[in-house]
Amino acid sequence: MKRAAFDTLGCKLSFAESSSWARSFEEAGFEIVEPGEAADIYVVNTCSVTEHADKKGRNLIRRLHRKAPEARIVVTGCQAQLRAEQLAALDGVWAVVGSDFKGELLSIATAESLPEKIFVKPAGESRRYFAAHSSTGRTRAFLKVQDGCDYHCTYCTVPLARGDSRNAPIADIVAQARDIAAAGFKEVVITGVNTGDFGKTTGESFLDLLKALNDVQGIERYRISSIEPNLLTAEIIDWIAGGTKFLPHFHIPLQSGCDRILAAMHRRYNTDFFRRKIEYVRSRMEHVFFGIDVIVGFPGETDEDFETTRKFLEEIRPAFIHIFPYSRRAGTPAAGMPLQVQDSVKTARVASLEALCEQLHADFYAANRGRSEQVLFESTVRDGKMFGYSRNYIKVERDYDPALVGQIVDVIL
Repeated sequence: MKRAAFDTLGCKLSFAESSSWARSFEEAGFEIVEPGEAADIYVVNTCSVTEHADKKGRNLIRRLHRKAPEARIVVTGCQAQLRAEQLAALDGVWAVVGSDFKGELLSIATAESLPEKIFVKPAGESRRYFAAHSSTGRTRAFLKVQDGCDYHCTYCTVPLARGDSRNAPIADIVAQARDIAAAGFKEVVITGVNTGDFGKTTGESFLDLLKALNDVQGIERYRISSIEPNLLTAEIIDWIAGGTKFLPHFHIPLQSGCDRILAAMHRRYNTDFFRRKIEYVRSRMEHVFFGIDVIVGFPGETDEDFETTRKFLEEIRPAFIHIFPYSRRAGTPAAGMPLQVQDSVKTARVASLEALCEQLHADFYAANRGRSEQVLFESTVRDGKMFGYSRNYIKVERDYDPALVGQIVDVIL
């Protein structure tokens, strides 16, 4: 029996895809081992959202080759689609597998020989859809429902790497959810590149998908991993608030709290729209967790623009801020924009928002203290403790009790 290991760099969508590949390898007779363990084949699922992510992927490949020079390294993911030649030149790389060849990854990895290393179609060509869901752990699974993006924000390479928005039919996704339920998972995180844009391929709607998933027996909780503010409609909010398995937890990208910068980014809303969206959700649901994405140091962002963003975040008071320093990406309009911001300025702005995030996160926890909540406990044990997450994504720790693993328990926070 040969051994295979999967290293995943990036988002929940990438984890879902890696897990699906791992299942196919296991069905083919491979033993799946943890990242870092000795293996005959290493699959590296790369990210390319920032320059740091690119470097991290290349450094991982170099480490794997030094550790196991005889092993095959198969590289896939967004960086594989965007920088195939560069990755193929690294020692130890057996193949570079782009978006359209994900379904053939097992056969490429196990072939006796290959006519070439690179399996990547040029950017701009249509992409096939690769269905995926995770199956590791015992409590939470990631379910891919959509891929690609049609938005083309000026800073982002994801449309180049992932292609146009596309999806599988609702019936196929529901079938995957039933498989997840049969495996014993209680919670599903719905994921995609632009998740709320579901339906472009099949003429269905995101709300229709949510309603169909809500009816799957065995799954007790759903989270939407990320959704654009313009796609989180009042109809969706009202339906979720009406008593469903979908939780009061929303991850919504803002990117900037300054309207001038939002326009330069080609985002599809302004701060007034975003504020009203947050207010409406809060009017329909209590104790909602909002995770907000913010980019600092976008070209042309002045100190005044940054302060406008900070004040806007203080006003809308999310529970958590995911902060990213702007990363100049080749092939994007923003890379050629004037007034690029110095790295030292970006670093200072990140630190400023990290301090704000720490305070907002503490305030959100304090506002929930003393409430009764339902917590789904994980299997992980650290120092005799186990942890789980409430419906509104508050992390809860307690003494380890194996009987509670994978169980939803009423607790006082």
